[in-house]
Amino acid sequence: MTTKDSVFEKTYKDYIAQVAEIDLGSIKQKLGVEIEGDETIIPLFGKPHKVSKSGITDPSGKQPSLDICVICCKYLLLCPDIYPTEKEWVSFRGLKDSGPLTVYFANDVERAISGYFAGRLNDMKEACKRLGGYSPGMEVNYDLSMQFDALPKVPVILLFNDADEEFPAKSSVLFELRSEDYLDPECLAMVGRLLFTCLKKAVNNKEGLPYVAIK
Repeated sequence: MTTKDSVFEKTYKDYIAQVAEIDLGSIKQKLGVEIEGDETIIPLFGKPHKVSKSGITDPSGKQPSLDICVICCKYLLLCPDIYPTEKEWVSFRGLKDSGPLTVYFANDVERAISGYFAGRLNDMKEACKRLGGYSPGMEVNYDLSMQFDALPKVPVILLFNDADEEFPAKSSVLFELRSEDYLDPECLAMVGRLLFTCLKKAVNNKEGLPYVAIK
């Protein structure tokens, strides 16, 4: 019988094998990552992750969760040949081929964020600060607007209005249009969910991103 761990391990090994074939020198400047020997250093929400033919490790030396492993590998594998210039900000729905995942993104990312932080605006502000958030440099009419560097060349903006007497809390997560050249819709949806996970960890004074060991 196929187990969840065995599927995880097979998927992980398949991606690592593909990454091992990449000419690292050709992607360094295109992606804005660092190369140390045979390792590529990918900052994911500010946390450096090392990717090589030997595997993927987070800052503590542990193997991250499958979604993080997939994001890092696909980021390297999908590196565009031509530098994308479309810096227009769009919702997840505005990204190419995002249709099948829009309900997931609305429920498990945007509504999840607004539900968790409803009535906790100060907590959200503190969590954003701990996660390296900064002003997006654009005028918006929200209680909170914060930009994060999910990956080099792949920033995200979080917009949040807290609940009041008339309306429930609401959040929106925006991507630059060029993000679709660096990651596929599934990975961008994972990035959105990871933003929520990181914010929860930050507000609870917990460091790092989720990890899981492969036996």
